[in-house]
Amino acid sequence: MPVTKQQPEELRFERKFLITDHASAEVKQLLKYHPAAFSEIFYERSINNIYFDTIGFNNYYDNVEGETERLKVRIRWYGDLFGKIEKPILELKIKKGLLGKKDSYNLLPFTLDTNFSKEQIINAIATADLPLHVRDLMLSLQPALLNSYTRTYYLSEDKNFRITIDRELTYYKIGYWHNTFLNKSVDHHSTVLELKYDASMETEAKIIGNGLPFAMTKNSKYLQGIERILF
Repeated sequence: MPVTKQQPEELRFERKFLITDHASAEVKQLLKYHPAAFSEIFYERSINNIYFDTIGFNNYYDNVEGETERLKVRIRWYGDLFGKIEKPILELKIKKGLLGKKDSYNLLPFTLDTNFSKEQIINAIATADLPLHVRDLMLSLQPALLNSYTRTYYLSEDKNFRITIDRELTYYKIGYWHNTFLNKSVDHHSTVLELKYDASMETEAKIIGNGLPFAMTKNSKYLQGIERILF
């Protein structure tokens, strides 16, 4: 069965809020009274990612140093963290300032457990319909971080603005060999709120942001995890 690229995303804005002084339940309650009339959509689910980076952690340092153009490479799936991953998605997240987009590719299933190795990733991408430069990129990188969190989704009444709320952020050390997944860090105190919208809605987004009683912050789960687990 062919493995195909998903529909590419257009560049969109992402504004992030790292919230440590309100519980996630309080944040959700505050959204109910926002003038934009946000309502919960879809369903709450667990999101899991394996982030990849160079041996020298170039992607990490690009983010730390505030490079305008940044890249994150990850394999994402939903549901159980460990076991057979039935529907993994390779995502190349490209950021240009506050604008970002994802190129996504469906991969073949693989298993994440203590026997996880490079061979499983090679097999997962071997028959995927990936551009040659993406395949070469994946073969040049190594797993840098495993993370998991619970996400809820909200949409404004005019359907122009989407908010996600992430909680129970959990980070694991991961490599291609000798994984026990015992080296982990759980952040019980932080909630990450992301406001996402098309670039054409920037003026309206400022009004939306002013209705949130939180300060916008530069936040990256990848950076947080690397600094908790490795540095």
